[in-house]
Amino acid sequence: MSATPAEPTSQKVLERILASLEDDKAEDIVTIDLRGKSAMADHMIVCSGRSSRQVAAISEKLTDNLKQDFGIISKLEGKDQGDWVLIDTGDVIVHVFRPEVREFYQIEKMWMDTHAVPKTART
Repeated sequence: MSATPAEPTSQKVLERILASLEDDKAEDIVTIDLRGKSAMADHMIVCSGRSSRQVAAISEKLTDNLKQDFGIISKLEGKDQGDWVLIDTGDVIVHVFRPEVREFYQIEKMWMDTHAVPKTART
C-alpha cells in the first residue's frame, strides 16, 4: 500500500497559481493576504485577461494545473460567459476578469490594504 501524498500548503498552492497565471499572460495580478481577515481562504488573487477567450483559457489551464500537480478539484463559476471567472481552490480564491468588468466591480478594493501585494512587488 502506497502512502498518500501530503496535502499541499496554501503557500505552495499560491505559488503554483501565480506561476500558471504568469505563464498564461494574465495581467495586473494582485495577491491579497486574507489570513486573519477572513475564514473563507488564506489568499485571494485578482487578475485580468485581455478577452473573454483569454479569461476562459487562463481559468481552464489553472484548474488543470492544480488537478495535475496537487489533485485539487477547483470549483469554477462564470467560465461560460468569460467576463469574470471565480476559481475556488479552498485555500486560495482566484478572480479572473476582463479589464472592463474588473474596473466595474473593483473587487480588490473591498479587500485591499497593506496586505495586497501587486505582482511587481513580490519577491
